[in-house]
Amino acid sequence: MKKIPAGILIVDDDLDILVSARIFLKQHFQQVNICQDPKELHGIVTQGETDIIMLDMNYRKGTNDGKEGLYWLKFLQETDPTLIVVLMTAFGDVELAVESLKAGATDFILKPWNNEKLLATLSAAWKLRSTGKKLQKAEQVQESLQQDLLGTPPLLVTGHASAMTGVLHTIRKAAPTDANILILGENGTGKQVMAMEIHRLSSRSKDVFIHVDLGALHANLFESELFGHVKGAFTDAREDKAGRFELAEGGTLFLDEIGNLPLHLQSKLLHALQNLTISRVGESRARKVNIRLICATNMPLYDMVREGTFREDLLFRINTVEMVLPPLRERREDIQQLSEHFLGQFNNKYRKHLSLHKDAREALLRYPWPGNIRELQHVVERAVIMAEEDDIREGDLHLSSRKAEAEPAGAAAAQGLDLSNMEQQLIKTALEKHKGNISKAATELGLTRAALYRRMEKFGL
Repeated sequence: MKKIPAGILIVDDDLDILVSARIFLKQHFQQVNICQDPKELHGIVTQGETDIIMLDMNYRKGTNDGKEGLYWLKFLQETDPTLIVVLMTAFGDVELAVESLKAGATDFILKPWNNEKLLATLSAAWKLRSTGKKLQKAEQVQESLQQDLLGTPPLLVTGHASAMTGVLHTIRKAAPTDANILILGENGTGKQVMAMEIHRLSSRSKDVFIHVDLGALHANLFESELFGHVKGAFTDAREDKAGRFELAEGGTLFLDEIGNLPLHLQSKLLHALQNLTISRVGESRARKVNIRLICATNMPLYDMVREGTFREDLLFRINTVEMVLPPLRERREDIQQLSEHFLGQFNNKYRKHLSLHKDAREALLRYPWPGNIRELQHVVERAVIMAEEDDIREGDLHLSSRKAEAEPAGAAAAQGLDLSNMEQQLIKTALEKHKGNISKAATELGLTRAALYRRMEKFGL
């Protein structure tokens, strides 16, 4: 029979009870220790090998009021709040049992005990202890991941450009509040990084940051992913599942690419945001949620409202505070510092010690950066990998080839500055370059596959 991997400590002044309990429990638990004097508890508990303590209520002859047991219960809670304490006494005093449970004991058993009942009580106590340990570990892992995720964001190691002044001021004012924030900007300008920074500076920074890419979310899975579902709600619903709203409880919910959300799903999202309640698919009851909402898109939401493809009431709901991230071409003062930041990051990643040569720095400043910060990051990473010398030269950046690839779209745009025509030409160019590979074309354009498909349908490509 496999033993339960728990450490049991029995504390009682009666040696016969200690010995008999130990003989029985050692058949079922990995470690069983005994103690006659509760004054030894501190030394035993601080060794960290005890999970459950069976604690007698009375130690002095002639006393049966249980005050000693309650005293040592309080002592144990102050020493290690995660310990499971089961109190025991030879006197069946109901009021004492209630008082001990209120004071924090997990359970209460009477002496002499029934072995089967004792085993059941301690087994249940161990399940509670192990669940607490898993939860504690999960919280530590989450905290560690959040710290890694929300470290110094690349966008905000800068801020010298005048174009960023207003954005940084808005962040400082809005981040500490719970106001809904809408972040607008071209692909690659750092909208997700900005959302993470807002969360990091908020009062919710110790709680979770949940990112949802609405552009990649299939319409049929929208409600299940955002609101959750109950077992049996649909064919593949084999168990209850919490949605992103519930997972973000107490923290920040970041809805990326909200402009790609189909019109018929916008009303469902609006209802959840208006009432801060959701209902899992297949469930009738409403669940309250406590989240801070940040949304982002590269699409022209105000034009979409006029065209009837985006709900005006939803726009008003999500943009209590609005900020527009400038493209990299409008913040050239930041290019050098961003480049150095990425260089340090990738030197560390690839175990190199490269520097940027003067001609490389000048080339980075001249380049128009249609892909913004994301493109700069990619260029620096590739250069770190491919550089032959101790420093990165202009040729290692391969910016001339990138510029040549972008010229067909630029030539088309020069014939007429129509945004729709430019977008269509860019998509055609990307599809031709990657021989129809949707995934590669979408990555090149800074879009999700779903977003690229929608644009292809729009232009009949």
